[in-house]
Amino acid sequence: MTLAFVVPGLDEATSEKAIAILQNRLSQEQEAALVLKHAHWNVTGPNFIAVHEMLDPEVESVLAQADETAERIATLGGTPDGRPDAIVRNRTWKPFDVEGRAGTEEYLKALIEYYDAFIAEDRKAVAELDELDFVSSNIIQDHVQQLEKFQWFMRSHLA
Repeated sequence: MTLAFVVPGLDEATSEKAIAILQNRLSQEQEAALVLKHAHWNVTGPNFIAVHEMLDPEVESVLAQADETAERIATLGGTPDGRPDAIVRNRTWKPFDVEGRAGTEEYLKALIEYYDAFIAEDRKAVAELDELDFVSSNIIQDHVQQLEKFQWFMRSHLA
């Protein structure tokens, strides 16, 4: 990886490690926005409108997280990769497995499971970034807080 520059206080090797972690998070954030939209379009059943409308703000939130992560990569001198093949290449998590139309309960259970992995990967990234770049770590910590809150909404909807 060739960096355009490094930020003051970080060396090139540290920056490259932080960028690699952030790129993985960027890829999952992009995929999560697509997964949420897929659920938004295909959820059915008596609670359709509640779940359908609950998903839109989360899509916007996750897209904002992706934008923030990409901008941090660029700030560190890297080049964020937002292409679809980067999502597949960087995938270290289990893909979302509900296809087509399904009921609200099936979609929410699958999204909760997807978020379990999403949040766990973000928490792992926070631990790794704590040792490299506290600013990047703080960004992902903020993302975890937002993801956990939305997962609580989904769980509460099913309760």
